[in-house]
Amino acid sequence: MLDEETALPHIHTTAELHSLKADIIRWGLELGFQQLGISDVDLATAEARLQTWLEDGRHGDMDYMQRHGSKRSRPEELVPGTLRVISVRMDYLPEDQAKAAELLDHDSRAYVSRYALGRDYHKVLRSRLATLAKKIEQKIGTFGYRAFVDSAPVLEKALAQKAGIGWIGKHTNIIHDKAGSWFFLGELYTDLPLPVDTASESHCGTCHACIDVCPTQAIVAPYELDARRCISYLTIELRSAIPVEFRKAIGNRIYGCDDCQIFCPWNKFAKPTAEGEFAPRHGLDDIDLVELFLWSEATWLEKTAGSAIRRIGYAMWLRNIAVALGNARSTPEIIAALTSRLASTLPEVAEHTRWALEQHEQSAVSG
Repeated sequence: MLDEETALPHIHTTAELHSLKADIIRWGLELGFQQLGISDVDLATAEARLQTWLEDGRHGDMDYMQRHGSKRSRPEELVPGTLRVISVRMDYLPEDQAKAAELLDHDSRAYVSRYALGRDYHKVLRSRLATLAKKIEQKIGTFGYRAFVDSAPVLEKALAQKAGIGWIGKHTNIIHDKAGSWFFLGELYTDLPLPVDTASESHCGTCHACIDVCPTQAIVAPYELDARRCISYLTIELRSAIPVEFRKAIGNRIYGCDDCQIFCPWNKFAKPTAEGEFAPRHGLDDIDLVELFLWSEATWLEKTAGSAIRRIGYAMWLRNIAVALGNARSTPEIIAALTSRLASTLPEVAEHTRWALEQHEQSAVSG
């Protein structure tokens, strides 16, 4: 990053910095962000919580959570010269959340986390952040910055709370008191000494709805998530076999899980996004499990182009659907689809398919 004298050739007073901040917020809203906030880079409290979480092994196989050491909690180490972080949020709920709730544990249709139904959010937000940076540059000249969207060692939730975007709820997601939690976060690390916002305070109170509804009891205590039990981790991050103890609880959730958001009272304020980039693609918001399971790899690659789903790969996709089919209502079509994958050369697919068929066999015997 540049030093302050070079980075701010036309800004010298507090009033000018406040004016620039107002411009940044206006530009951000024009670019489609619903909110922007600015924080300093002191994350000492969050760093201590992160270290405890890692020491307890609750990150599971996500080794990247500790690979970069203190760079995650010390922005100035990740990007030297960083003085402030501009945090942004962009709403993504594609439809009324009641429709999502109706699909949970459906006996034949898939549930895909609502954030992954449209275009990959990494690309959408990163592009908008880059445009925001260019607008700042046009106003003040060259300055130091880097944009991040869930793609680097960044404590985005802690930064968002400090920036007034919302508070970290008991489910560990960010909640805004007038917008709920159905939104993405992005950050612009910068060397601009902009005025900071007031941090958000928690308003979860005595509510424990998210803890009660978690299918796998992954929220082990208020504000404490054990990723090893979380369906989002199990279906997206975990590369090995899904532990048998969690397979029934996964239900029809083939990519991620939204239960803790769907039943959070604050999401009564959430509204469907007007952002066309996040509109559902290829019917994934309400689609038959058998149809998805029979997609060839070529079809899967075509249907997931430009989607966040692409990151898990075809084998994990089939693995997850096999589990969902094992939890589905038994039909000849489901049995035939599962049987067709028994000879898969992908070990994880064959194993989870065998498990699924065993569930239907046991159901037939007990029924």
